[in-house]
Amino acid sequence: MNWTLFAIQFLNGLQLGTTLFLMSAGLTLVLGIMNFVNLAHGSFYMVGAYVAAAVYGATGSFLMAGAVAVPATFLLGIGVDRICLRRLYDRNHLAQVLGTFGLLMFFNELVRVIWGPAALFAAVPPGLEREVELLPGMAFPLYRLLVLLAGLLTGFVLYLFIAHTRLGMRIRAGASDRGMAASMGVNVSVLSMLVFGLGAALAGFAGYLASPIVAVQSGMGDPILITTLVVIVIGGIGSIRGAILASMLVGVIDTLGRVYLPSLLNAALTPATSNALSPAITSMLTYLMMAAILAFRRQGLLAARTG
Repeated sequence: MNWTLFAIQFLNGLQLGTTLFLMSAGLTLVLGIMNFVNLAHGSFYMVGAYVAAAVYGATGSFLMAGAVAVPATFLLGIGVDRICLRRLYDRNHLAQVLGTFGLLMFFNELVRVIWGPAALFAAVPPGLEREVELLPGMAFPLYRLLVLLAGLLTGFVLYLFIAHTRLGMRIRAGASDRGMAASMGVNVSVLSMLVFGLGAALAGFAGYLASPIVAVQSGMGDPILITTLVVIVIGGIGSIRGAILASMLVGVIDTLGRVYLPSLLNAALTPATSNALSPAITSMLTYLMMAAILAFRRQGLLAARTG
C-alpha cells in the first residue's frame, strides 16, 4: 500500500468530515430542540457559497466574503424561521418535510433568478493555492488544510459555547426537555429562533469554506443535505458529540472507499464486473455503513440524553 496516498486521502476525508460537521451540528440542534425536520438546511449552505463567491468576485477579499456570507445566512435563517417555519412547529413531521421541501425548491430557483443558471467559480485565495509538505514526500494543499483546521476550531468553539455558557446551558436544557425548560422560565420560542439562526450560519460558513473547492450552482446543497441526514442518524439524533464522531467517520470512509474500493474489486472480480459494480457500491458505502451501525445500535453511536 502507498502510505503517502493513504495519509493524503485520510486528510481529505477529515476535511470532508469538518464540512459535514458544520452542516450536521446546526441540523441536529434544530432536530433535538424543536423536534423539527428541516429539509431546507442545505439551502443555507448553497446561499452561503453563492454570497461568498459573489462578494469575493466583487471585492477580491476572501475575508470580506466570509464576513458577509456568515451573518447573511444567520439573518436569513432567522427570517425563514419567523416568516415560514414557526407555523409548522406544531404540525406533524410530514407537514414539516413537505413545507421545508418547498423552501428547498424555492431557494434553488431563487439563486437562479439572482445569479443566473451558470455555475460560479471562486478561485482559491492568493497565497493559499500552494501545497505544504507535512512529511517528507507528502504534500497537501494549504487551503484544504486550513479548511480542516477552521472546521476543527469551529467545533471546539461550539463545544465551549454549548457546554460552558449560560445560553448553551439553556440550549441543552431545551434539547433534553423542552417542556420543563419552558416551565423554568426559558423563552423556548426565542431560543428556537436563535438555534435555527446558528444552524443556518454554520451551514453558510461551510458553504463559504467550500466555495473555492466546488462549483457554486443551484441545487448544490441537496447532495450534502442527504449525507448530513445520514451523519445525524449515525451519530445519534440531537447529539453534538455524535455529530462530530459520525462526520469524521463518514468523511473518511467515503473518501477512502472511493479511492480504494475499485482496486479491491479489481483484485477479486473480472475487470468488466468490477467496472460495473464499483460506482454503485461506492455510492452506497455510506448507507451500508449506516445500516450496519444501526443494526447493532439503533439509537446511534452517541445518543443524546433526553427527558
